[in-house]
Amino acid sequence: MTETIPYDDLLTRYEPVVGLEVHVELNTNSKMFCGCPTTFGGEPNTQVCPVCLGLPGSLPVINGKAVESAIRIGLALNCQIAEWCRMARKNYFYPDMTKNFQTSQYDEPIAFDGWVDVEVDGETYRVEIERAHMEEDAGKALHMGGATGRIHGADYSLIDYNRAGVPLIEIVTRPVRGAGAKAPEVARAYVAHLRDLLRALGVSDVRMEQGSLRCDANVSLMPIGSDVLGTRTETKNVNSLRSVERAIRYEMTRQAAILDGGARVKQETRHFHESDGTTSPGRSKEEAEDYRYFAEPDLMPMAPSREWVEELRATLPEPPAEHRRRLQTDWGFSDIDFGSIVSSGALGLVEATVAAGATPAAARKWWVTELARRANESGVELDELPITPAQVAAVQGLVDAGKVNDKLARQVIEGVLAGEGEPADVVAARGLAVVSDEGALTVAVDEVIAANPDVAAKIRDGKVAAAGALIGQVMKAMKGQADAGKVRELILAKLT
Repeated sequence: MTETIPYDDLLTRYEPVVGLEVHVELNTNSKMFCGCPTTFGGEPNTQVCPVCLGLPGSLPVINGKAVESAIRIGLALNCQIAEWCRMARKNYFYPDMTKNFQTSQYDEPIAFDGWVDVEVDGETYRVEIERAHMEEDAGKALHMGGATGRIHGADYSLIDYNRAGVPLIEIVTRPVRGAGAKAPEVARAYVAHLRDLLRALGVSDVRMEQGSLRCDANVSLMPIGSDVLGTRTETKNVNSLRSVERAIRYEMTRQAAILDGGARVKQETRHFHESDGTTSPGRSKEEAEDYRYFAEPDLMPMAPSREWVEELRATLPEPPAEHRRRLQTDWGFSDIDFGSIVSSGALGLVEATVAAGATPAAARKWWVTELARRANESGVELDELPITPAQVAAVQGLVDAGKVNDKLARQVIEGVLAGEGEPADVVAARGLAVVSDEGALTVAVDEVIAANPDVAAKIRDGKVAAAGALIGQVMKAMKGQADAGKVRELILAKLT
């Protein structure tokens, strides 16, 4: 078993340094260098051609929409946009790339020297962006016969080349220092910020569970007081916000145990395991010279005009910080209430639920409490739950119309999450509608009054607050489906 030390203990001796490499699949209709479609989930090896398969004699042509998206991403990250740049070949053995090299950018990225600010627990942290460069995605290895879908324990592997050639933007930070104990949370907040920003730009669907946004987390430790960076590890392809935080936290505790024992951290890639939150070794990490970069001879350099760059700048959405401030003002939330939305990763979901017709308070209530609890129990992100903002708004609409109460609404949400249909369908199928029929309610009220003469006497004596106990009894008898307002009216009419 890998040795670790307590998290709080390591913070007394080491400063964590984090670097993040985020790969974003663009939502262009065609691939980076050919006309093949990029639709997710196609039958294996049906979205390929001689260019993305690297067949002899085929020549690539760069996707203009991908270049446009790259520039808009760079501008949104406060980057400088190159006046001249070109593609390069990155060489090493790719089992899932038939041409055996990746077309990427090396020393001439299209965007560089940027920054973003993220907030954690009311404190702002600046994350500097080293570069955002264009490249193509590799294919996907499918490991068959094992229990986990990973290569370990698999009987054999198959390759699906549909993803090979899909346009990617890789966003690379500079080392993030000074976050201390908050380093894992700052990393998570940064990736969440990128996800929201890219979604607002409309350049990617940023579905981490589908791999259209993937994070490689670099972690190292340096003794407090030292200015020499420690040896880093790179945990590859972390595919959820929660996992980004967990992977970094685990690596910190693992590396601290190695350093405390007088050994050296090995520079390598590592794999994150969702089941227990640990990492395991991958391969020894190559340095840039090991990739044998050289300029791509089959593609012309790019020289975005300053006029075009400024035209694209004008298309950028409202900056995230300004957007959050405006929403908080429009919704009338306190800093604490709004902060709970942001910290839970629910801002976009709450906003979409409000747009679908719910009040901000109702949208916050469902996403930050009930749905956040269910996501945590399932070990998934909020936006991975099988319920849409429109469906949450529909649930609240049923509450507002008096067709269900909050308790029943939770059962409606449970049904939607279980795939039982739209909220109204779940209400009908499960028989969850609130009972407002006065005849049925009167029978239940009479039975409860007869069974609780002492409480009834208090109400007759003017202690109206005691009606709550009888209301609760009626609700219990009717399995939570009674109209509580009508029940109260009937009880008071009979006893006062």
